[in-house]
Amino acid sequence: MVSTGALRAHLLAVGLAGAVATSREVSLRSYRLFAARDPRVTIGLDPEWAWNQSDLIALMAEKCGVSGDLRHTSGPDVIDPDRTLAALDAFAERLAEAVRNRSPVLLGTGHPHRLLGFYAAIADALSAAGCTVLTPAHGSCVDITTRFGLRTYNLDYVRGVALVREPGARGAARATGAHTHSPLPVRVALAAAVDAGGPLPELVVGDHGWVCGAGQLGFEAIGLGDTDDPALFVGEAEGRVSVVVPLDDAVRSDYYRPLTRYVLNRACLSQ
Repeated sequence: MVSTGALRAHLLAVGLAGAVATSREVSLRSYRLFAARDPRVTIGLDPEWAWNQSDLIALMAEKCGVSGDLRHTSGPDVIDPDRTLAALDAFAERLAEAVRNRSPVLLGTGHPHRLLGFYAAIADALSAAGCTVLTPAHGSCVDITTRFGLRTYNLDYVRGVALVREPGARGAARATGAHTHSPLPVRVALAAAVDAGGPLPELVVGDHGWVCGAGQLGFEAIGLGDTDDPALFVGEAEGRVSVVVPLDDAVRSDYYRPLTRYVLNRACLSQ
């Protein structure tokens, strides 16, 4: 069991919150691109409201604790650990609700190198508690536009968590998968579930395009978001994403283990 105080100290000690590795310059660039409706940053969300850069800075200051000062343009970005803790509690409550309802759940990540273990532990716990962990479109091809052009990936599942792999990936790459922000994998998965006649997920858990893509299609979604991921927090503000936990989503994978224990304990899913 991890206490709130111990987890808060851990968040700050390993850079999950406090001063994080994501720079202010990178975050501001994402806000500019989102305001311009660049699909690389909207990652599957079609915003209903008009969002300019100053609006996004104000939103991210409220949701994450980044500086709301428009003159602050460089240096490390900051996440308020108390906002992270509050969002983790809300995240855990939504998992507990899924268990009470025996809801079918879909989990997916665009950060498999870092976050696969976090989601896999949740998938294991949900399955043990009686929820169906869905794996639609396993093995399907997904064409994703990258900075290197159009690339074809394969949709795969590891311990119930969806990710994409480059065709023929082996060794260490085979053990994890490819980093992506794209909403296309979740669209492929959901379309396959529909075509098969269900069941459909009553909750989608993940990050990046998995959360925004599912929320845009009307599926309840919760997940993790960094300071340069404004789409998730816009989705939350507009009511299409239920919970977003602000944290650095690219630290060492073992640094997320105390978060896993905390969330499972809060959701009464500890095994």
